[in-house]
Amino acid sequence: MKILVVGGGGREHALVWKLRQSPKVDQIFCAPGNAGISQIATCVNIPAGDVYGLLNFAQQQQIDLTVVGPEIPLTNGIVDIFEQAGLKIFGPTRAAAEIEGSKALAKEIMAKYNIPTARYGIFADAAQAKEYIKQYGAPCVVKADGLAAGKGVIVAMDEETALAAVDIIMAQRAFGQAGDKVVIEEYLQGEEVSVLAFVEGDTIIPMVASQDHKRVGDHDTGPNTGGMGAYAPAPLYTPELAEIVERDILQPTVKALAAEGRPYRGVLYAGLMITDAGPKVLEFNARFGDPETQPVLSLLETDLVDIIEAILEGRLASQPVTWKNGAAVCVVMAAQGYPGSYERGQEIKGLNNLPSGIEVFHAGTALKDGKIVTDGGRVLGVTAVGTDIADAIKKAYQGVAAIHFAGAHYRTDIGQKALEKLKGA
Repeated sequence: MKILVVGGGGREHALVWKLRQSPKVDQIFCAPGNAGISQIATCVNIPAGDVYGLLNFAQQQQIDLTVVGPEIPLTNGIVDIFEQAGLKIFGPTRAAAEIEGSKALAKEIMAKYNIPTARYGIFADAAQAKEYIKQYGAPCVVKADGLAAGKGVIVAMDEETALAAVDIIMAQRAFGQAGDKVVIEEYLQGEEVSVLAFVEGDTIIPMVASQDHKRVGDHDTGPNTGGMGAYAPAPLYTPELAEIVERDILQPTVKALAAEGRPYRGVLYAGLMITDAGPKVLEFNARFGDPETQPVLSLLETDLVDIIEAILEGRLASQPVTWKNGAAVCVVMAAQGYPGSYERGQEIKGLNNLPSGIEVFHAGTALKDGKIVTDGGRVLGVTAVGTDIADAIKKAYQGVAAIHFAGAHYRTDIGQKALEKLKGA
C-alpha cells in the first residue's frame, strides 16, 4: 500500500519509521518531511496546512492511507475533506479535534461532564481576566485559547507575572489569533504524565504512559517549549492509576465528545497532573504528542498499520496491541536561542557515527548543498531503547555525545525523575 504522512517534525519521522516496518507498506510519502525523513520516504513539498494541496496529491498518487501528524490540518478539517473525497485518513474530524483547537471548549466539556481538571475562568476581555487573577491570586496558569505550538502557556508564580501574561497573550498577540481568549487556571501541584490512547467509538486502548519535559532547562527551569525530551513507560503511572484514569478521564471524555456530536476516532492525548487529590487533566491533544511519540512508538511491538486499519474499519476492540519490555528515552537537541529566536543552517555532524541501537528522529532539519543542516528550534530527537530506564538514558546520551552542531543545547536530566522514583520504590 501507499501511505502519505502529513507533517515534517520528529513525530512524523517516528511515524514514518514505524509505518515503514509494516510488510503491508510499499511506499511512503511525507509532506513536507525533512532531511531525516527523506532518507526513508519520499518528501513532497506541500505544507502540512495546505489541506487541498494534500488532497490533490493523494488523489493523483492514489494514496491508500493518509496519517496526519500535526494539529493544524486536523483542526482545519483535513479528515472531513479527505473522507468526503472517499479517501482513507487516520485522525479525528474537525469537530472532534476542537478538543485541542480550543482550550476553552475542552474546559467547558470537562466541567459539564465532571471530568477532573483545574478550576478555571475563560475571558475574551483582558480587564476581566486581570480581575479574575486579582480575585484568586497566584500561582496560576495563563493559556492562550487557541493553538500555539505548545508554547501558549505561561506558568505565573506571582500576580505580577500573571497580569503581564494576559498582556503578552491578548495585547501583544505573542501567539496571534490563539490569544483572542485566555483561559486562567489554578496552579496544580504534582507530577505530569502523558497518556496517549488509540480510540474508536467506545473502544479505548491506552499506550504506554510517558513523561515529557516541557521547560527548556535542567530541573524544569526556564520557559516552556514544545518539549525537550520524553521517556516511557513512566513509573509514576501504576496499574492502579491507569485504571482510575481510564474510568474517570478517558472513557468519560470519549463519551462526552460523542454526546456533544463530536465522535472521536484516532489518537487522543491526555496531559495529566497527578495531584494529591488524584489525576487531573491539564490539556487534551487530538493527535500523537511530540516528543512522546518517539519513545512510545519505539516500544510498540504491534504493526501500526494493523492498528490504524482496525480503527478505520471499526474493529479496534478485537485488535491486539502489544508492547516491548524495557524503556525508551528521547533527548531533544535544540538550536541556540530556542524557544526564542534562533539561527538556521548550522551543519550537523556525527549522524553517521552513532552507537548501535540509537534512532535519531529529525525534528527541524534540511538538506543544503548535500549537507544536513539545522532548520528549526527543536532539531533532533535522539532516541534509545534499553533494558530499563537507566540503560535507555545512558544509550540516548551516548548518541547525543556523538552529534555536533554550532550552538546545540539539550537537557541533561531527561528521565531522572523516573530513576529517582524507581530508586525510592
